[in-house]
Amino acid sequence: MDALKKFFPFSWRATEVKDLIITLLIYIVIDVVCGFVIGLLASLPIIGFIFSLLGWLVGLYALVGIVLAILVFAKVIK
Repeated sequence: MDALKKFFPFSWRATEVKDLIITLLIYIVIDVVCGFVIGLLASLPIIGFIFSLLGWLVGLYALVGIVLAILVFAKVIK
């Protein structure tokens, strides 16, 4: 669990409804902003594949962070 706490620090703060909403908004904003920037850079012919892969990883990070925040809020994991 310590490794998860280091990689997803915002998810472990979601103990109340207000904290959960703030955490979800943080992850959504991170995903949207990075997705937009990486989407623009992915259209470059030479390095587009690398940015496409990076965009996929940022999306996966946001998804796992949201799932962890919901699990911490529901007290499934501590």
